[in-house]
Amino acid sequence: MMLHERAVAVRDRLERAGLTPADAAFDAEVLVRHALGWDRARWLAGRREPEPPGLETALEPLVTRREQREPIAYILGTREFWGLEFEVTPAVLIPRPETEFLVEEGLARLRPAGDGPAPYLIDVGTGSGCVAIAIAYERPDARVTAIDISAEALTVARRNAQRHAVHVTFALGDLLVGVTDHPDIIVANPPYVPRRARPALSREVGGHEPHVALFGSDEDGLGTIRALLSQAANLLRPGGWLLFEFGYGQAEDVERLIAQHPTLRLERVREDLQGIERTAIVRRV
Repeated sequence: MMLHERAVAVRDRLERAGLTPADAAFDAEVLVRHALGWDRARWLAGRREPEPPGLETALEPLVTRREQREPIAYILGTREFWGLEFEVTPAVLIPRPETEFLVEEGLARLRPAGDGPAPYLIDVGTGSGCVAIAIAYERPDARVTAIDISAEALTVARRNAQRHAVHVTFALGDLLVGVTDHPDIIVANPPYVPRRARPALSREVGGHEPHVALFGSDEDGLGTIRALLSQAANLLRPGGWLLFEFGYGQAEDVERLIAQHPTLRLERVREDLQGIERTAIVRRV
């Protein structure tokens, strides 16, 4: 069988498993290339070659996992974020493009290098470490601490920090409980999905990604954000920033929750590429 014929066969299987034709075609190519160890340029040049011995054996467990709707990032073991490759496992949330807004907004608010003491930033709920590591990669002069409630997630995050040769301090903890230093910036992608919304999630998300990183406490999913706001209002240095992500349809509730804290002021809400209000930019006054 030719390589492109093998990819077509995989595509057909994935379509029968419920993937859209576009997703099935994309994932089929990715899985075949992964089994071959080829990048896309090599694939485009050689996809009409005969498949090498052993390819079908190597490919079969990968396709079976994808048929069961395991996310492609977990099958490959990596996901790109901020132009960097991150290890991902089922212990961590798969990084999303919109979460790069936290990196952009955090970097924009760090003091310039050499202008006073090193800026101090805390990443709450770090997961794979993608936000903290991307910021530390761009600003090696900054002090960056990354906190997560999951020891398994922190193990992955530490490996990612080593992969990119950045210095990040990792800590096991529940949000900001126990933190005594006063950071310049807090960034967070907290769990915010209401538990009642679980049936509406895709099988990839609801069936495979860690629930501790998905579902917020309280019925409306905003319990974790409530706690984060209360803690940040007392911990941030005056003039500091809290930058956090929230979910679809939660913008008005988030604005109301922020307004309950006299020391916090919502500067703006940033929309994602689909025009959905996604990221809160909050200042400690």
